Amino acid sequence: MTSPKSQKQKISVDWGITIIPLLAVLALAVFLIFFPDRATASIELLRGFVINNTGFTFSLVAIGMFILSFYLSFSKFGNIKLGKLEKPRYSNLSWMAMILTSCMAVDFIFWGTLEWAYYFVESPLGMENMTLAQRADWAAAYPLFHWGPMPWMMYTVPAAALGYMMFVKKRPKQRASEACRSVLGSRVDGVLGKAIDIFVIVALLASTSISFALGTPVLTEVISEVTGIPSSQGMSVVMLLMIGVLFTLAVLFGIKGISKLSNVAFTFYGLLLAIFLVLGPTRYIIETGITAFGHSLQNLVSMSTWLDPLRVTSADGTMGFPQTWTVFYYAWWVAWSIAAPFFIAKISEGRTIRQTIMGGCLAGTASTLVSFIIFGNFGLHIQTSGKIDLAGMLASGSATPGELFVMIYNELPMSKIMMVVAIITMVTLCASTFDAMSLTISSYSLKNPKEGEESDWKLRVFWSLVLILLPMALIFTEAPLSTLQALTILGAVPIMVILIIVIVGFVRDLKRDTLQAVPAETPAEEAAPVSEETE
Repeated sequence: MTSPKSQKQKISVDWGITIIPLLAVLALAVFLIFFPDRATASIELLRGFVINNTGFTFSLVAIGMFILSFYLSFSKFGNIKLGKLEKPRYSNLSWMAMILTSCMAVDFIFWGTLEWAYYFVESPLGMENMTLAQRADWAAAYPLFHWGPMPWMMYTVPAAALGYMMFVKKRPKQRASEACRSVLGSRVDGVLGKAIDIFVIVALLASTSISFALGTPVLTEVISEVTGIPSSQGMSVVMLLMIGVLFTLAVLFGIKGISKLSNVAFTFYGLLLAIFLVLGPTRYIIETGITAFGHSLQNLVSMSTWLDPLRVTSADGTMGFPQTWTVFYYAWWVAWSIAAPFFIAKISEGRTIRQTIMGGCLAGTASTLVSFIIFGNFGLHIQTSGKIDLAGMLASGSATPGELFVMIYNELPMSKIMMVVAIITMVTLCASTFDAMSLTISSYSLKNPKEGEESDWKLRVFWSLVLILLPMALIFTEAPLSTLQALTILGAVPIMVILIIVIVGFVRDLKRDTLQAVPAETPAEEAAPVSEETE
């Protein structure tokens, strides 16, 4: 019988996939810290080129994924179970909490509270000279579109594909390259496979950095308001390190630790929503939310497909409103669309393809829409009632997002107590996302993992530390929002190609496995897929 010690010795690390992304992140961090102006200019230049020349491809991928999700869910493939468990491994509530906290983290709080302010002073769909009511309608509606079902289906469809690979095809390697095997064949065992996995890791590190580079300074500002300690870059870095310690402790316990932390984060997140709804302008929040939902639903096709070809909404004729915002969000979802779904796939064992795609999408969409309706419309009411020109201050740069965040919370009764709740919520949400992503990436470092094997705790801690490097560099350089968006967009370009290969291979596997499982006298629609072992 093999001893635990000898089993541990058999775990071998793929150093190429482990070291190359680390070196890439270190190089970018050094470039940003020591040459901030040159780094920002270079990144912005690349962003403009990619957005103006290939931005439409992100829109096509998002629309295609949206359509495909309904086909997979409501065709004969929808009933295929991911694995052989009699019931799902995790309860519905824990499953939903882990999905939400692993994918969005502090974005719920940051963008949910402030995104409307960016749109209030702009002209969505090229509408000029809008009235106050029209500006409010569009400012409330566009966040619901950007965080609605389309982005969530860009998570849940790949999650179903990766879950099928893990629990039906039973492929032990939990990597993007392995998910491309059905299309690329044995080439994924060579340099091409290594390149795919490295691109996925680097893109995830870049896209994750935007969440924490934006959220951590806001968290610092709130802590400063509560404690009286002046906010600074150093304080933001200390906060990021403290969050790193928390999620490192949780990630040592694997998915069980992540599940417990996610439940805590989800509880405080729900409490914060209830506080805003009950203590805020309840009627205005609900009515504006219903109006915005109807507005976004009515204009779903035009919002999804409008790319402003003449750039009439652009101040300098380069990038208009859809390039700055809609395409950016599409690219952000794409950048996460391989790594984040790996975690969703891991926790979806025992669920059907329909449950994974539609259940995850409905849970995610409902939670994000509630966030933007309650948090966002609370701030929008401050704007439209004339109390504080939040949008004007943000547009002019006279206030930082963190300062606006504090102004909004100061409109609540017992504002300091509310800020403490917000601090706990943001910290636990940040830690939950870091946990999920470090656990996912660490599985890439295993060269020959066994079925169901989790990575060694040392690898999880290693990737936990790597995850905070780039956000720390961006905080030091005070990178503007456009630079953060640019990093995400640049990382999303190769991931878009990988995503298409994964989905094509998934559909091909479903059709082939279904046909191979059908005896001559059995109708095809009654077939169930078979694993590679049976094949």
